[in-house]
Amino acid sequence: KPGLGCAAHLVSARSTGPATPRRSSAGPKVCEYRAVALGSPQTSCVQHGRARIFLTYLEPLGGREKSCLWPAPRFLPTAAPPFEHTAAHGVTRSGFRVQGPDRSPARLGTRVGIAMGVMDLPGGIGRRTYAQEMEFLERVTPTQWRVREGFVPNMRVPGVFYVNKHLETLMFDELRQHVDRGDVGGFLPAVKQLANVAALPGIVNKSIALPDVHSGYGFAIGNVAAFDMADPNAVVSPGGVGFDINCGVRVVRTNLHERDVTDIKERLAQSLFDHIPVGVGSQGIIPTSPAGLESALEMGMDWSLREGYAWAEDKEHCEEYGRMLNADPNKVSARAKKRGLPQMGTLGAGNHYAEIQVVDEIYDKHAADKMGIERCGQVMVMIHSGSRGLGHQVATDALTEMERAMARDGIQVNDRQLACAKISSQEGQNYLSAMSCAANYAWVNRSSMTFLCRQAFAKMFHQTPDDLDMHVVYDVSHNIAKIEEHVVDGQLKTLLVHRKGSTRAFPPHHPLIPVDYQYTGQPVLIGGTMGTCSYILTGTEKGMAETFGSTCHGAGRARSRNNSRNKLDYTEVLEKLKTKGIAIRVASPKLVMEEAPESYKDVTEVVNTCHDAGISKKAVKLRPIAVVKG
Repeated sequence: KPGLGCAAHLVSARSTGPATPRRSSAGPKVCEYRAVALGSPQTSCVQHGRARIFLTYLEPLGGREKSCLWPAPRFLPTAAPPFEHTAAHGVTRSGFRVQGPDRSPARLGTRVGIAMGVMDLPGGIGRRTYAQEMEFLERVTPTQWRVREGFVPNMRVPGVFYVNKHLETLMFDELRQHVDRGDVGGFLPAVKQLANVAALPGIVNKSIALPDVHSGYGFAIGNVAAFDMADPNAVVSPGGVGFDINCGVRVVRTNLHERDVTDIKERLAQSLFDHIPVGVGSQGIIPTSPAGLESALEMGMDWSLREGYAWAEDKEHCEEYGRMLNADPNKVSARAKKRGLPQMGTLGAGNHYAEIQVVDEIYDKHAADKMGIERCGQVMVMIHSGSRGLGHQVATDALTEMERAMARDGIQVNDRQLACAKISSQEGQNYLSAMSCAANYAWVNRSSMTFLCRQAFAKMFHQTPDDLDMHVVYDVSHNIAKIEEHVVDGQLKTLLVHRKGSTRAFPPHHPLIPVDYQYTGQPVLIGGTMGTCSYILTGTEKGMAETFGSTCHGAGRARSRNNSRNKLDYTEVLEKLKTKGIAIRVASPKLVMEEAPESYKDVTEVVNTCHDAGISKKAVKLRPIAVVKG
């Protein structure tokens, strides 16, 4: 099959020299192996110079218990398979017999490499050109493309991605660069990752990428995929959630106007910076004991409410009401708890921020009124953070467990970064319980920072937070997997929906959204980049039908962090923010380059694509006037 997927990159390989027929007097060793047929899911190749490097997985004959099926092509075994140069009758120099799919001896001269499984066969398979790759992609609407099955091996469903004319250029340039560099180094392009997810067991309908999609670990960031809970082979994958579990956004409104803060903007930014611990390794000021952490992991925002760090109505305006009920702290490792204990109520670094914003435009007056947003110029606060080191450790622990589960259950994936386990397995259930704890921790974290934010404003304006009307508009998660009910092909199914870098966007009248928003649809909070605008959208029925009730989560990276550090100057970035009248406080100025607006896609293009596609609807545009970052 010409052009079979090339999901491997060459690390090392060595030839075993010319044919040297050799057989032991006792004949072939007892352990016999059959070469899996070329063109099967277990075979891939990569062109390296003039050599064709084939990765072929060998399995024992006769149903022997010891499996020699090697991992997915991109991740090579630490121990090389015991196969060398086959000679007469397909016997290697080590005395192993390699047989074809019909159990006939491998042909004389076939080479099986020591380091990578290198086989130099006539008429080998070459990599696809960019034009050949594009033949698998077809435009469906002005904002939607389909990835046809066959783009990567084993696709069970098609892929779909939403982009407009401007954003599709970035998507296709990434694919072109991947083809040009020969698949050496870096993440796969987002469209390839989207297709690899479509090959996972138990996936239903399609693998979906939203306009802010970009390459990530396993799943692309901006990828949505749902798995049938009724399918015993359906899987859960930590790569479909991400390392920062329940990274999310919260918006708090006030009754202040921009003119009320213009003269004290710098002091207000400094007050926020002083109250909320920020930066890499920052430690919180919310007093938490190990027993208190256990309770927070289990109870989520109910813990914050009990301890006095949240208002009762905050919980009502939070996704899942701020608590995942299947959380089990016993499934969270001691190391994860140790990392999470000192970080409660901290912002962290990277793309996390706390921003003071003002309402710039109102597109849907009815929806804005329901959110308590009454006029342009109204002051808001947006907090973007996640589960810090605890969530990262939960994901790391799960990946290790799931690699063992994949070997045990014979789960094959196109990319080892898609490590997964059956939902019904012990590993799958353990991860879901631990992930829920990390999600609860993230809600507690944002609630704690909301408490600190309210204190900062109260001190600055000498009024209580209640007098300032500092109520939570909504809190959304954009890195999570949740069990939901959706209609698929006319049938109601219970699905495990993975949303990585994508936001839940349920339509009006959905039972899981607050009473306040039953007539408008769920508020969807879209954070911009540092110094650019943010948006509040609402969910739609079309989004529920097409994307499992999901939409974008932000701008999405256009440059890697390394590229941004090399190409941008942090002093210039900070100066540009000042010229826009934005007060800025950062703990690590040199990290500013990674989060500069030039490092990201245009958030307005992303939001307009979702609006034009009908998967969510614009309601409010917000403009930053002060930024606090790690």
